[in-house]
Amino acid sequence: MATCPPHPTYPPRPHWWQRTWVRYGALITLLALSGLVILALVREQTGTEGFLVGLGLAVLPVPLLIAAFRWLDRVEPGPWRNLLFAFAWGACAAALIAIVANSFATQWIATATADPTSADTLGATVIAPIVEESAKAAAVLLVFLFRRRDFTGIVDGVVVAGVTATGFAFTENILYLGTAFGTDQLTGDRGIASVTAATFFVRIVMSPFAHPLFTVLTGIGFGIAALSADRQRLRRVLLPLAGLLLAMGMHALWNGSSALGEYGFFAVYAAFMVPAFGLLTWLVIWTRQRELWTVRAELPAYAVAGWLGPAEPFALGSMRARRIARQYARHHAGKPAARAVAEYEAYATSLAFLRQRGRRGRAGADYVVRERELLDELWRRRDVARPALAQAARATAPPVPVRPMPWPGYGAHGYGYGHPAPTPYPAHNPYRY
Repeated sequence: MATCPPHPTYPPRPHWWQRTWVRYGALITLLALSGLVILALVREQTGTEGFLVGLGLAVLPVPLLIAAFRWLDRVEPGPWRNLLFAFAWGACAAALIAIVANSFATQWIATATADPTSADTLGATVIAPIVEESAKAAAVLLVFLFRRRDFTGIVDGVVVAGVTATGFAFTENILYLGTAFGTDQLTGDRGIASVTAATFFVRIVMSPFAHPLFTVLTGIGFGIAALSADRQRLRRVLLPLAGLLLAMGMHALWNGSSALGEYGFFAVYAAFMVPAFGLLTWLVIWTRQRELWTVRAELPAYAVAGWLGPAEPFALGSMRARRIARQYARHHAGKPAARAVAEYEAYATSLAFLRQRGRRGRAGADYVVRERELLDELWRRRDVARPALAQAARATAPPVPVRPMPWPGYGAHGYGYGHPAPTPYPAHNPYRY
């Protein structure tokens, strides 16, 4: 007796609050409202003219910092939407949380202790680092949780944390510079001796990297956690917390430098900030180079299987070769081809990192599905990318050294250096045919 086939089962439809457009809409609305509120608060404190002056001065280091973090992310560039979210969170949500929480905490301490001076010092050295670094770390946590495919290592953590802190410092600089301009308007100070000039020199010239430096420590903690296996849950929790505590400690040391005497700021700057900046810069550049080594080490397996060309692992492991490939594609086929080559490079890099995690037992349950997705993306772009990468590999291949052959008689009469000319075979040589 024939039986009817079972009815197909379909996954349940998600609730309305689980849909992508609802989440995006809620996030954009939250950031927009935070931006409007922080705009009103800063403008109320600085005045319209002070706000415009602060805005014009505070925006100067932003393109340089964004370009620096984007350069670090060139090996496996993350999507722009993550960077836009990070900057908007830092400039709007984190800045609003910091202004409200810092003001409330400082006023509460002043009321409880009846000592406004000590309350301001305690607020700057203890409350502000805890509140501000926690607010900025929230953006890194959100990207880590909800954009896990885009968050695969230390460089990703550094970039997200640095861009978030850049946005936060942008809003904070508007407030400080606008307030300084208002002070100069009241006192009549102008020129290089003004409060605005001093604030600009300290915050924009000497220490534009201060906030990014603090929050990058949190990002490194999340980046190392991203490299850990899923079963290492304790490590994945403790490492970000350790990075956050280090960020708070360095932030507190920086804020407390003004209380260390006349030269306390310069002492902390020279003894801690500059060495820490140099060390972290070396770390992220070394990590970036190590990512290129990973690409060259992991992709040959796919070249043997036929998914990649023979020269592609070498070309994809060199930033110079990648650039040459994009330029070659743009010159011969236009901007769409160059964009396809750039996407090919990004997908191939993600594939190399995925294979490394799988080899080390750190890949998730969707390893096979993700690998197939990346291979399909590469296959769609192979006709454009392979000629460009082959040309780049030829252009960047190291020269092969040619050494003189060590046989006897090599060298005389233009054959070599200091050796007699080769002797011709005798007529009776039995090996001649």
